[in-house]
Amino acid sequence: MAKEKLVFFCKECGHETAKWTGQCPGCHAWNTMVEGLKPSKQASRYVTGDNLKQNSPEKITEVTIEAEDRYTTGISELDRVLGGGIVKGSLTLVGGDPGIGKSTLLLQMCRNLSAMGERLLYVSGEESLKQIKMRADRIGDFTDNLLLLCETSLDRILDFVVNGANKPEVVVIDSIQTVYKENVDAAPGSVSQVRECTSAILHVAKQYGISVFIVGHVTKEGVVAGPRMLEHMVDTVLYFEGDNVASYRMLRAVKNRFGSTNEIGVFEMRNTGLSEVLNPSEYMLSGRPEHEPGDAVTCALEGTRPIMVEIQVLVCQTTFNYPRRTAVGIDFNRITLLMAVIEKRMGIHMGDYDAYVNIAGGMKVNEPALDLALVAAVISSYRNRAIPDGMLIMGEVGLVGEVRGVSMAVKRVNEAVKMGYKTCIIPKSNMEAIEDIIKESQIKCYGISNIRELAELI
Repeated sequence: MAKEKLVFFCKECGHETAKWTGQCPGCHAWNTMVEGLKPSKQASRYVTGDNLKQNSPEKITEVTIEAEDRYTTGISELDRVLGGGIVKGSLTLVGGDPGIGKSTLLLQMCRNLSAMGERLLYVSGEESLKQIKMRADRIGDFTDNLLLLCETSLDRILDFVVNGANKPEVVVIDSIQTVYKENVDAAPGSVSQVRECTSAILHVAKQYGISVFIVGHVTKEGVVAGPRMLEHMVDTVLYFEGDNVASYRMLRAVKNRFGSTNEIGVFEMRNTGLSEVLNPSEYMLSGRPEHEPGDAVTCALEGTRPIMVEIQVLVCQTTFNYPRRTAVGIDFNRITLLMAVIEKRMGIHMGDYDAYVNIAGGMKVNEPALDLALVAAVISSYRNRAIPDGMLIMGEVGLVGEVRGVSMAVKRVNEAVKMGYKTCIIPKSNMEAIEDIIKESQIKCYGISNIRELAELI
């Protein structure tokens, strides 16, 4: 019997070396080499042999794309992130923190597709059939088109997919870290197993035109566990984000070969599953207080989607030797920078005051367009005067106090009009782009070039 050979794999790029090194020779990342057994040269019967269709080159002008190559999931927010629906033969990786709702979202997708007559297979290596049924009962009624399978052997899973009586059109594997190949001498979830299993699934998806969704666990850094090359192998990478204590969830496309990566989907977790949030701006501003100092509304962009958010600031006399700065949902360093600009350019002494900043609703936003609204909220709380209701403030603030233009100003102002806002304070450089909106909606827009002009308007 041949002796098993130990090798070292890079978790980031999958580079293989015979000896351990502190730095990966492939991607030059530090402390990413892990030990594992070298995969057997014997390949899966679904990757080589007679199971593969013989392809031949075709002229690009003769390749046709039909409308049915992409079909809807029945969840508009998921279709939006996928670029219009599921592409046949695609491989999609869904990652997210434990308990965030990955399995629930995919089970709801399966419910809708099965009702449309599509044949589906849901493979779980973590839960029993009864556990899946309990979650399904909370979501709703299912049809016989959805089949459940509890299995961790990849060869047996692919054997059912390819040679089964009811060949599925969509397959969900939950999760890739629990699946293993028998000819790979490594533990499930290791670099070798994840890489080889994903490669075999990719071949089957492309050769047989089956759409496959695989669930991936994430590390404490928030990235999918396993080799980094896992994200390069798949067609689409979706991250399910959100706080476990907050009710909203955000689905974001990190990679998408069939659509834009600038789209997000917003969901709300309920007892019956995930509910779509079709108007995130209204959802984020619900319960907003009126006529309260330190409260400002701005419009952030999540990809290409404008979402209005509420910035709350509390400025009070400090009792410490050094003033305290606290930030929730926004970059702490940005707050320190802007408060230094306020003190220097507006003559407001902030060294004796603590500042507490919060993005209401639990959102995490890191965009320069929020600078002007943050400055307005700080001034409002400092002077104990409320910002007029129905006012939207946006713009980037520089170190000398200048107000710079923001991207996609037309979309942001249109979102304010849709939400019923009557006044907008925006950078002067964006005024020309929104002239048509001002004429059509009669919204009042004030363009400013310096933060000193902001104090007069609010």
